[in-house]
Amino acid sequence: MQATAFTYDPATRSGSVLLDDGTPLPFDAAAFDAGGLRLLRPGQRLRIRTEGTGVSRHVTFVTLQTFPDPVQD
Repeated sequence: MQATAFTYDPATRSGSVLLDDGTPLPFDAAAFDAGGLRLLRPGQRLRIRTEGTGVSRHVTFVTLQTFPDPVQD
């Protein structure tokens, strides 16, 4: 799945992404660390994985769109 970086706090390594329909989804440090990134800037195009539904839906993996997803590749 793809999304756009919306917010990112380097101190906590957490933030949020926007899905293509404009829905914001949060991610925590574990999701950020799983993608092997060091930094995110708002507007970057991302590859993500999510879990849950409705209000409990959240990002479990985030990396740059050009980087592979080791689970799906």
